[in-house]
Amino acid sequence: MAKASPAEQLRLLDLQALDSRIKALRNQARTISNNPEIASLADAVAAAESARVSAGTEVADVERELARAEADVASVVARMTRDQQHLDSGKVGSKELTALQAEIVSLQRRRSDLEDVELEVMERLETARTRQSEAAAELETLHGKRRELEEKRDAELSVIGAEQADTEARREELASSFDPALLAAYEKTLSKHGIGAARLFHGTSEGSGMQLSPGDLADIRKAADDEIVYCPDSGCILVRSNEWGS
Repeated sequence: MAKASPAEQLRLLDLQALDSRIKALRNQARTISNNPEIASLADAVAAAESARVSAGTEVADVERELARAEADVASVVARMTRDQQHLDSGKVGSKELTALQAEIVSLQRRRSDLEDVELEVMERLETARTRQSEAAAELETLHGKRRELEEKRDAELSVIGAEQADTEARREELASSFDPALLAAYEKTLSKHGIGAARLFHGTSEGSGMQLSPGDLADIRKAADDEIVYCPDSGCILVRSNEWGS
């Protein structure tokens, strides 16, 4: 069983303080990395991207519909132009003249109907393009918010990472100064119970926050000063202060 002078056991509290800080920094980094706002924005960005794609598809569909409507109008106009030129040539008989005039009237009605369709499609295209612009703007806004949160997260993680690296370096330096047997006992306890050492002060274990029973305190009183004693509740090494049993 490892033994250590009271002064050496007291130094375990410094090591525990560093280990506690490292644990806190890791938990802090994990919390910051798992920022629910960023996750929520990721879902919102995905939805906005889907809306933008849908709006773009709608615009493309209506643009094709408009192209067809314009082609239909152009076809009728071309036919009317040919008929009018033929009519104006003066080379048509009375029967053909009557037919051409009737066809031109029919084509004019057809042109009017097609232009109404064309106008309706143009209005729908304007509405679709507005939705597309709004979807793109919303997506860009969400991207901006996410970038802002990610930059803030990364900056915070950078600060935490620097402190963690410094704390781990100091921890390694301090750990190397302990007797290997004592360090092994501490680290075994730390690994098993999550805390390696804590002060025993006025009969209370600062590892568990619990007042030790009279029987446990009596057993500790029997132990030599250089003997390692453990908290019956938390399992950590108890470092006895000068007033530990008072």
